[in-house]
Amino acid sequence: MATINIRRDVTDPFYRYKMEKILSKIEGKGNGIKSVIVNLPSIANSLSRPPIYVVKYFGFELGAQTNTGDHDRWIINGAHEATKLQDLLDGFITKFVLCKECQNPETDLSISKDQNIIRNCKACGQRTKVDPRLKLSGYILKNPPQKDKKDKKDKKERKKSKTNGDENKEGSNSEEDSKNGNGHVQPTSNLDQYAAEAGSDDEFTRTITDAANKISADGAGEDQHALTTDTSEKAIRARQNNELTAAIERLALAEEEEGEDDPYGQFDEWFRAQGDKLEDVDDIDIYKKLQDLGLETKHKTPQVLAQCLFNKDIVKQIAPRAGMLKKIIGASDRHERAFLGGIERLIGKDYPELLPSLPTVLHNIYDKEIVSEDAILKWGEKASKRYVDTATSKKVKAAAAPFLTWLQEADEDDSEDDDEDDE
Repeated sequence: MATINIRRDVTDPFYRYKMEKILSKIEGKGNGIKSVIVNLPSIANSLSRPPIYVVKYFGFELGAQTNTGDHDRWIINGAHEATKLQDLLDGFITKFVLCKECQNPETDLSISKDQNIIRNCKACGQRTKVDPRLKLSGYILKNPPQKDKKDKKDKKERKKSKTNGDENKEGSNSEEDSKNGNGHVQPTSNLDQYAAEAGSDDEFTRTITDAANKISADGAGEDQHALTTDTSEKAIRARQNNELTAAIERLALAEEEEGEDDPYGQFDEWFRAQGDKLEDVDDIDIYKKLQDLGLETKHKTPQVLAQCLFNKDIVKQIAPRAGMLKKIIGASDRHERAFLGGIERLIGKDYPELLPSLPTVLHNIYDKEIVSEDAILKWGEKASKRYVDTATSKKVKAAAAPFLTWLQEADEDDSEDDDEDDE
């Protein structure tokens, strides 16, 4: 099914908010003629609105009666072409979906105590009122929306606010806490330095730092060979290329078993020909090449991209690639799992020295909405040998534990806040 941007005035090819085009068919004759919207549930789901709100809006705008009929058929009396309904849908999106401040469609509706309809924006955090004079506003007040349980960004922001508040309260004891039993200040990890540069001193960062120090200490006795490993950029890049080639060969073998050619090998050859500096390879060029090879929708592609696009500077490299990655990974849960598997292999095998920084990497992936919270939590549940050997997977999941714990606590705190709001 062809998709279009939710905001049709946006022409950005990487605009992440998509919906299906309206499909309608006209049935009946004379006074019994009617228009049936075939894919309304899918469109409404993309807008995070109940289908009944959309069809009622059409009815009010067209001055026509609406009903759901049998088998969940969404019907508007009269003959109405799909192009006309698509134009009307733009009005619904502007009035009842888009945030009034940032024009982002990632909002949900709630009813305030003074009976106003509020758009809660997950992107900028603003709460803006819907015009109460609109006909559909009256219907929504009588038929309020159910609470949205997928409001992950609000959970994260509320969690950050709480932890920042706790940190301020405990700030006077921070120097004492950083001393060992002899009164000397303990050394900090490279993660502390990164957090300081980013201006972050919240509970999340402190939790990660504590775990990073523990992981570093525990790993010292397990991996003595790491002391003799060549860590030069040239050697690391060579190891990464070898791992990438092996991964692509496995994917190519799977494709051949399915009766297809080896497009991943062609992509690998093209990507390496672009130069040694990863940042020099443009997102548009990458996406076009994937399209040419028919790989932009393959669920295996995110795994390859994770190993192609990043190196030891992954923490800084995620944000510039977020637009393209969301475009590709947003296709399904399988895409999300494959991308996390690629990250697991990249850090677990190619750059094991980055294990202490894995929580920061995952936080950036989560913060840029490249992968959903549910996918990250499911990935972190147990070790797997799908992308790396089991021992390496255990180390990676252990390194990720502080961030996974933070996500779970954010859910718990948000549930408590919801209970308080209900009261």
